[in-house]
Amino acid sequence: MSTIFLEVSGMNCGGCVKSVTAALKPLSGVRSVEVDLPTGHVTVDGELVQGGESLAQALTAAGYPAKVITSSTVPTSIKKSGGCCG
Repeated sequence: MSTIFLEVSGMNCGGCVKSVTAALKPLSGVRSVEVDLPTGHVTVDGELVQGGESLAQALTAAGYPAKVITSSTVPTSIKKSGGCCG
């Protein structure tokens, strides 16, 4: 599983959050989208073979200029919750 962090401009309200989510959710491999409106950061999780630049381009095309902050890959054997401590 991959996680990509984006910095997104132009988000001002809950409607913007819905628009950003709607622009990313249909993309191949996207599992979840979390938008932090106050900071302008978006976190995308999933099997993101297309990489962060494709996500940023999709948001920019939707009217929300975006750039990749960073990305990371988590082995699929590790779950976000569960195990001995989750």
